[in-house]
Amino acid sequence: MSSAMQDLLAILDLETLEHNLFRGRSPQSAWQRVFGGQVIGQALVAAQRTVDAARHVHSLHCYFMRPGDPAVPIIYEVDRIRDGGSFTTRRVVAIQHGHAIFSLSASFQKDEPGLDHQLPMPEGVTPPENLRTQREFLAEFGERVPENIRRYWARERPIEVRPVIIEHYTSRDKLPPRQDVWIRTTGPVPDDRALQAAVLAYLSDMTLLDTSTFAHGRNGFDPDIQMASLDHAMWFHRPHRLDDWLLYTQDSPSAQGARGFSRGSLYALDGTLVASVAQEGLVRLRAK
Repeated sequence: MSSAMQDLLAILDLETLEHNLFRGRSPQSAWQRVFGGQVIGQALVAAQRTVDAARHVHSLHCYFMRPGDPAVPIIYEVDRIRDGGSFTTRRVVAIQHGHAIFSLSASFQKDEPGLDHQLPMPEGVTPPENLRTQREFLAEFGERVPENIRRYWARERPIEVRPVIIEHYTSRDKLPPRQDVWIRTTGPVPDDRALQAAVLAYLSDMTLLDTSTFAHGRNGFDPDIQMASLDHAMWFHRPHRLDDWLLYTQDSPSAQGARGFSRGSLYALDGTLVASVAQEGLVRLRAK
């Protein structure tokens, strides 16, 4: 297991301060703000700590209000909104420097039998073993890759990403606003359904908003663009181990008003539709 993966599992293990009150920390990296997926994952962990273990998250809805400060802990306050006969509802507010920086609402349910169907996994997607790793991509394309992308990809991270299409990283061609990305953790995730849901929530914030920039010849690393998550929604359809690649198929139906909207579906290698995601984010052209 990579040290970055060990760090991810460690930061998802929140400290209990008091009834309904938890504290999380950030990895000590060079980033100036907290990664959105980290706050989603930690807030979900805080909510799960107050829910009967027989009930599992089936959906969450989040709003990002302020950038997180990685230098100080994040306090998570859980509101036990409802414990019903079939569903449990929780609201979590993340606090730093006396202000709310993020909120999450999540719903939990016991497993029940019922109608079952799913859209099939897309066909003809290049498998991950036939794609370059990001370091191989850097070695091959070198100076064609912007410096900020090279720095990001060269770092050890808990999640490995292999995009099927790479043109948006090396050119400013206007491309269709969709992409397929293979994604996996760089180490095993314990066989714990609640923790696996938190890790899945963490990785769901990766690459998604970028898709809304492709139609404009841009990408998320473009220095001409200011990007930040505004809201994030996720539906957990079927439990599945996170011990291998997931296909994250994404599209962006709209960008307008300095906001981009993207949707994603996460499929396991066996074709199981594990989760669906939607996100809107700030995509603002910087003034010259």
